[in-house]
Order: sequence, then C-alpha cells, then structure tokens
Amino acid sequence: MADTRDEQLKHEIKTMIIKTCRLNDFTPETIADDQPLVGPDSPLGLDSLDMMELSVELKNRYGVKIMDMKDAMRMMKSINALVESIQAVR
Repeated sequence: MADTRDEQLKHEIKTMIIKTCRLNDFTPETIADDQPLVGPDSPLGLDSLDMMELSVELKNRYGVKIMDMKDAMRMMKSINALVESIQAVR
C-alpha cells in the first residue's frame, strides 16, 4: 500500500514540476525518480527562478518549507529526495 502511495505522490510531484516550470517537452513518465532535477546533470534545465516557484508550490501543497538555496538543492536533488522531504513533514 505504501508503494502505491509513494508512486502516486511521485506522479503528482512530476506533474507539478512540469506545470509549474512549463516543461512541455516532458511527461511524468519521462522524468526518472533518481535523476537530478537541478544542476548541470539535469535534463530538465531548471534554473533558480524555477526552484523558487517550486518552493512556493511545495509549501502551498505539502507544507514543505525551504529556508535557503542549500535546503532547496538538497530537497530538489531528485524526485526521491522530494518525496522523502514531503513524508518528513506529514
């Protein structure tokens, strides 16, 4: 049951990232759970403005507070890292 909830949450987060950052060339299925979301190794090409917009969405939807850029980089390392951060506040 937890696996199903985790998969649903991952899909929800991927959809949120695609919509918030206007990544029209991506689908939830094309974003791997462990791929980098930010940085030079990320195929998504997210920048600091995208990270700020995602931070607002994460706070509004899940109550996740991102205090600074270091926090953002840690939490937005991957979909898996975001899920862990969300589960920590639930």
